[in-house]
Order: sequence, then structure tokens, then C-alpha cells
Amino acid sequence: MDKLTAAEIKARLKNLDGWTYDNGSICKSFVFKDFKEAFSMMTHIAFVAEQQNHHPNWENVYNQLTIKLNTHDVGGITQNDFDLANAIEQIVAKG
Repeated sequence: MDKLTAAEIKARLKNLDGWTYDNGSICKSFVFKDFKEAFSMMTHIAFVAEQQNHHPNWENVYNQLTIKLNTHDVGGITQNDFDLANAIEQIVAKG
């Protein structure tokens, strides 16, 4: 998997509402109704991440989930990160 350039990352981020590029990762924070809903989303995301063999860096504080994606093997952002970000968006949208 090839590392994306800054221009490629910027272009792809236009298709991901609320995602940003920060310190070598694409990132987004989600806010849910409560801890149970946030943890449920994390569980759904974990199964998809495992299927893709691409695992997020994330932090959960009560009802907030912050996700950071990058590809450690290449030291940057790849299409894998955008594939997982799109899958996360679909999971969250389904609620």
C-alpha cells in the first residue's frame, strides 16, 4: 500500500465530513447519547477494523469517541485509512 501525498489526503478528506488531518493521522471525534451507545459503536467498529486488518487509535471518554487513523507500516496515510474511515461513517450513520 502506497503512502498518500498531502494533496491526495486533502482531496480525499473533502469526501469525509468532519474528518481532519492532524499530526500524521486522519481524525474525527463523535459524540453519542451516553457511554453505552459510544461503547456499542466502538464494538461495531472493532469488528470491521479486524475484518480489514486495520486498527484505529482511539480514545473514549464517556459519550465521546475520538478516532485517529494512519498506517504504521508506511509511516503515513494510505487508502486503507480512508476505507476504514468510510466504514466507520457507515456504522455511525446506521446507529
